[in-house]
Amino acid sequence: MELRQIKYFIEVARREHITEAADYLHIAQSAVSRQILNLEMELGVRLFIREGRNVRLTPVGRLFLERMEQAIQVIE
Repeated sequence: MELRQIKYFIEVARREHITEAADYLHIAQSAVSRQILNLEMELGVRLFIREGRNVRLTPVGRLFLERMEQAIQVIE
């Protein structure tokens, strides 16, 4: 798990939209999607439910978001 993946995850979770998160982060949408998928594969769980162009957190994703927001605060 990389810090970059965590930051991408948090931004996608807040916006519930991968393209909007990518625009905010000034990176390609495909890069964000790929990093989210890599993170899910590494963790062995789905963090998001994909609904067309939008996404929403799974219950595990909500818990992971809470923990990662706390971790980012400590890191910063």
